[in-house]
Amino acid sequence: MVEHSSEGKPEVHESAPEPRWYVVRVASNREERVRDNLLAQVKSSGMESRILNVLVPTEKVSEIKSGKRKVVQRKLFPGYILVEMALDEESWYLVRGTSGIGDFVGGDSQPVPMEPHEVKKILGGMEETEDKPKLDIQFHLGDRVKIKEGPFENFSGVVDEVNPQKGLVRVIVLIFGRETPVEMEYWQLEPV
Repeated sequence: MVEHSSEGKPEVHESAPEPRWYVVRVASNREERVRDNLLAQVKSSGMESRILNVLVPTEKVSEIKSGKRKVVQRKLFPGYILVEMALDEESWYLVRGTSGIGDFVGGDSQPVPMEPHEVKKILGGMEETEDKPKLDIQFHLGDRVKIKEGPFENFSGVVDEVNPQKGLVRVIVLIFGRETPVEMEYWQLEPV
C-alpha cells in the first residue's frame, strides 16, 4: 500500500506494491520523446522490475487526402502517457524526475491508478485498430455538405446519417424539388 507524506511523496510499506497503470501529464506533441526518455532512465537505473511499461495510447485511422487513402497513427490522449508501475518512493521519483514529465493525474498529492476496466478498454481499442484502422469521418448529423464526386457531383445537402463501420454518409439532397436521401462514401463529400 502506498501512502504519502506531508511533502506529497509516496511512503513505502514493507509489502511490495502491486503494479498498476497511471496517467502522467507530458508536453503535448512530445509524448514519444518523453516515453523514450523515461524508458532510458528506467533501464539505466535498473528499475525494469518496478516500471514495467510506458505507452503513448494511439489508434490507427484511415484518412483520405487528395483522393488517396492513407493510414495514420493518431494519439488518443494528446499530452498524456500511461505508465505501468509498482508505485513506491523510488519509482515515483524516477518518473517525476524525467525530463518532459509534468505530474501524475489524480488527487492533490497522491497518484490515482487507473481502474482495470479503463486499462482494458484503452489497450483493447489499440489492438482493435491495429487489425482494422478506424475511418476518420469528420461529418455529423445536420452538417451541410457538397458532393464532390459521382452522379450527384456539385449537389449540396444535409447529413442525415453517418455509418462509420461502412464509411458511408446519407445526405438529403434536393432533386427536382424533392428531398432525396443519397448514400455516399465519406471521402466523396466536403463541408460547405
